[in-house]
Amino acid sequence: MELRSVWCVVMTCLFHTSCADKDFFTSIGQMTDLLYTEKDLVTSLKDYIRAEEGKLEQVKKWAESLDLLSATASQDPEGFLGHPVNAFKLMKRLNTEWGELESLVLKDVSDGFISNLTIQRQYFPSDDDQVGAAKALMRLQDTYRLDTNSISTGELPGTSREVILNRMTVEDCFELGKIAYSDADYYHTELWMEQALKQLDEGEQSTVDSVTILDYLSYSIYQQGELERALDYTKRLLKLDSSHQRANGNLKYFEYQLAKQQKAEAEEAPNDKAKREREKREASDKKGIPADYLPERRKYEQLCRGEGIKMTPRRQSRLFCRYSDNNGHPLYLLGPVKQEDEWDRPRIVRYHEFLSDSEIQKVKELAKPRLRRATISNPVTGVLETAHYRISKSAWLAAYEDPVVDKINQRIEDITGLNVKTAEELQVANYGVGGQYEPHFDFGRKDEPDAFKELGTGNRIATWLIYMSDVSSGGATVFTDVGAAVWPKKGTAVFWYNLFASGEGDYSTRHAACPVLVGNKWVSNKWIHERGQEFRRRCTLKESD
Repeated sequence: MELRSVWCVVMTCLFHTSCADKDFFTSIGQMTDLLYTEKDLVTSLKDYIRAEEGKLEQVKKWAESLDLLSATASQDPEGFLGHPVNAFKLMKRLNTEWGELESLVLKDVSDGFISNLTIQRQYFPSDDDQVGAAKALMRLQDTYRLDTNSISTGELPGTSREVILNRMTVEDCFELGKIAYSDADYYHTELWMEQALKQLDEGEQSTVDSVTILDYLSYSIYQQGELERALDYTKRLLKLDSSHQRANGNLKYFEYQLAKQQKAEAEEAPNDKAKREREKREASDKKGIPADYLPERRKYEQLCRGEGIKMTPRRQSRLFCRYSDNNGHPLYLLGPVKQEDEWDRPRIVRYHEFLSDSEIQKVKELAKPRLRRATISNPVTGVLETAHYRISKSAWLAAYEDPVVDKINQRIEDITGLNVKTAEELQVANYGVGGQYEPHFDFGRKDEPDAFKELGTGNRIATWLIYMSDVSSGGATVFTDVGAAVWPKKGTAVFWYNLFASGEGDYSTRHAACPVLVGNKWVSNKWIHERGQEFRRRCTLKESD
């Protein structure tokens, strides 16, 4: 209620009081009643003033904190948003917290600000953005085996303390737990509700209370089959709120189920007991692993962490760095290209200093206005569609659009010796929060005969992948079939053949883009097709070539 409105209420009350009985002056006793009435009104007025001052203080603190945050973030926006917690909190602020601020300020005279904010809110992130960023944090948590406290404090591998301005609050952790709960993901619900409870127990002030957190926590633990722990948390909840109806019901149910379980365990034979203990250990080891979790997924995540890379001394001895003139190419006789072998089979070669900083900047400038959610080709229908396992935005650049794009295409042709006239346009991609592309092939398999039919240029014979940024942590390109990992390095490009010289697909090229843990990953791809390579790559039926 606005100050003038309260004043009107105050004056109206006094007016009605004086009008109701004009003879107050004739009785001191009655006049004393007015004193008490006025005292009550003044108390109400002071409460209103304090409330307004409290609101202004909240708004002031909010503005000051965001002023500092914006000043720091604007110095290196991509570096700042490269930290997944910063990106998640940006989604949360714009989707939720600015709306709460709007509701708070609406109670005051701020028509200009509210009008502007209301107009701008139509461009703010949606619930889907906030949920997507939350799930990205949980995906990073699983892939890189991070504990909730490390994520909450922002102390992630590859992060400098200067970037950690956005520590997660109890509300943030609770929000992540609720999002997991809505997906029946009780494993992550437990992790994030426990983190929220921990921060609350450490004295952090919050609008979320322990009772609410314990309610979610006990149920999520029960859903994972841990009756004793679920019962302990339920008892803790009831100590705080003994009248909690659901908790009281759960208490009786959990106690009954636990007694039933203990009785069955006491009556079982020694062999059955050993089997049960073994099953319990196995269940504990699999905790948090989805039922559809494939062995390849485990290998993919290991490689993303830098584990399980099959770089043996023998393989290492076959990999070299060299200066190459590309078989006497005129452009590279005086300025040979720098080649580095990353892997032997499939042969993966990195080319250093392929793009300059100015060229990278130009490509990003051309691509940014056109970035759209990256799609995949449905193997059944052939239709392009978005997928949960490809988290990035991309744009396509044609050679005629800018001399830089044309130069890049020509440079690829000169280095590879392959015809790029029939290649796809240069695809530029920027990965989002926890951005990834799960294991896939670049070429069309036998069961996908129409994969590139519309292009009319045959299958993808080779891939040229350019790294246009360094990545502080994560973001590797991993080859799951052979156990190889290639790490982003700004300005370099990696190249491999997707098809054997016979035209058969090389299934060892199955690869993935690991989630970006910290940093901002920009890449560009050139997919080179079969048509036009007839006299550029020697034909053979030997797939070992």
